[in-house]
Amino acid sequence: MTFLSPWAPSQATTLSLEGLNLEGRAALSAFQLAPDRLHLNHGSYGAVPRVVQEQQDRIRAHVERDPTSFFGEELPAALRGMAQSVAARFGGKGDDWVFCENATAAVNGILASFPIAPGDEMVTTSHAYGAVLKAMREWAKRKGAHVTVVELPAIAESDDAIVEAIAAAFGPKSRLLVIDHITSATATVLPVKRIVERARAAGVAVLVDGAHAPGQVLLDAPSFGADWYTGNAHKWLFAPRGCGLLWTAPERQAETFPAVLSHGTDAGYRAAFDWIGTRDVSPWLCFAAGAAFHDSIPGLMDRNRLLAAEGAAILCEGLGAICAAPPQMRGAMASILLKDSPVVSTASGEFRKALARDYAIIVPVSHFADRLWLRVSAQIYNGIDDYRRCLSACLELRSGRFAQHFR
Repeated sequence: MTFLSPWAPSQATTLSLEGLNLEGRAALSAFQLAPDRLHLNHGSYGAVPRVVQEQQDRIRAHVERDPTSFFGEELPAALRGMAQSVAARFGGKGDDWVFCENATAAVNGILASFPIAPGDEMVTTSHAYGAVLKAMREWAKRKGAHVTVVELPAIAESDDAIVEAIAAAFGPKSRLLVIDHITSATATVLPVKRIVERARAAGVAVLVDGAHAPGQVLLDAPSFGADWYTGNAHKWLFAPRGCGLLWTAPERQAETFPAVLSHGTDAGYRAAFDWIGTRDVSPWLCFAAGAAFHDSIPGLMDRNRLLAAEGAAILCEGLGAICAAPPQMRGAMASILLKDSPVVSTASGEFRKALARDYAIIVPVSHFADRLWLRVSAQIYNGIDDYRRCLSACLELRSGRFAQHFR
């Protein structure tokens, strides 16, 4: 395969499943995932296709031929070109998009930059990602502000209830809302546009944490009307890990900086993010390659969403359980409430390890809202029998060594 340059988006469109037209376990051949394990956790860390890894190897080899020329002359234009590819896919202009290591890095940059004063308030929900909530509390402490956490029900019943609960929390000191697009613990797709509208009406700035969204659901970031939108291309869009994205509304760019300040700090929004020091930029330059692989599988998002819904239904019926959100509020993940009564916090880790060690099933089990949850993902390498196998293992564990957790 010949490339005009090792990151050219136009060339990356040739990357695909190479005509294999496979799905289910047969599609594992397109990845380096261990075939002796059942992988139901695409949502946490993604999986990099072999052809995208090969693209990354080419980029790294190109950099090593002449690092000085690459970083000094090629990289600025290469990053801006790749940002154009991001904008073409997720909306806005290329100049509005920058790269970062992950959504958490973007969130920290915004929290550090945001002009919040002593006594002011930042708002989020009880479904916020744990690392983000910790960062909010730390930055609030440093600035003399405080964080209000809106308690949302663990089981989502309607968009209306979520919107009203969040809007009711806004007060005269509310300055910033950090809201998930797709929650991590409960895999719930929140009504972001409606939430942003209510925040705007209250004079509250909004940062949308869309870590799980790119490649899992259709996305037009500027259409939400938020001030910032961040997501990861290394989860559902098949980019290498370390390919985080940040869209910033034009009117916010002058005051938005990365958490790491370097030579680009005084040169504006794009320069500040494009250069925070020497690092491996190959994940960013593989954005187009990951997106091309995603697009080479027709109807992938719909396929994954339907498979996740069917798999969740099998698990819920077999376990007598319930999902955290109805199908219309889910994407390619589903969180299943294993026990609707308090459990010890260590039970989740023990249950997850038992599934991995004794059944070779890789799936997250979490302790959220004092309950025990199983979150399954659906990706091209999964099939419906994977969820039946997971159900069988859960039933055995629940009736065996973990019986005490389910009494």
